[in-house]
Amino acid sequence: MHPALQVTNLRKEFGPTLAVDDVNLTLREGGALAIVGESGSGKTTTARMIAGLETPTSGTIHTAGGPRAVQLVFQDPYASLDRRQRVRDALAEVIALHTGLRGAARDHRVAEHLDQVGLDERQAASLPRALSGGQRQRVAIARALAVRPRILILDEAVAALDVSVQAQILTLLRVIRERTGVAYLFITHDLGVVRHVCDDVAVMHHGRIVEQGPAHEVLTDPQNPYTRTLLDSVPRPGWKPKRRPAPTP
Repeated sequence: MHPALQVTNLRKEFGPTLAVDDVNLTLREGGALAIVGESGSGKTTTARMIAGLETPTSGTIHTAGGPRAVQLVFQDPYASLDRRQRVRDALAEVIALHTGLRGAARDHRVAEHLDQVGLDERQAASLPRALSGGQRQRVAIARALAVRPRILILDEAVAALDVSVQAQILTLLRVIRERTGVAYLFITHDLGVVRHVCDDVAVMHHGRIVEQGPAHEVLTDPQNPYTRTLLDSVPRPGWKPKRRPAPTP
């Protein structure tokens, strides 16, 4: 079986700055791969190249189904939704644009995708400002899925949500993947997200992949010092931050 995504020797320069350096990634059909790293590590630039929003300086990106088979869900759904457009209209517009469906057939698809993400008729008639952050992210996911992509890129898609809502969205994403076979590429700094939903992980540092493999192996037995540093920075039960001694009077 061909992978959903194959990235080979990907490189991106912004003037003298080398943002992404020789990145190689494979995302299997129906799989879930996370790219983790600190801010500025190059993970979002990599995602934007895969989504077609940035042009690589060099390297290749092959996606099953072509570039249109990739959709992106951002951290802030409110910024990506038209604030004047009701939820059902936002979905109807995308479906009509990408499938040509009109009338009852389009409306049926709208209802199908709203149900897929756990939204009801009342929320379908709402403007984005009337929804909670979790509900807005569900709308963003539904709109991305309305194109029926092979790959969904989730760029810090739960980072702005509180912990309980994060868990609900991650559970929803796991169910959607099981039912539809869509593959996920998570861009995140949160190792809890990786543990919850990802099969594989790639650790990025200063534009390069420093370690990658099955998530459970990388997170339990990291081989690279940077990966160990990331894991050590995650609070655990009984963990207390080190405090600097008070200055001597």
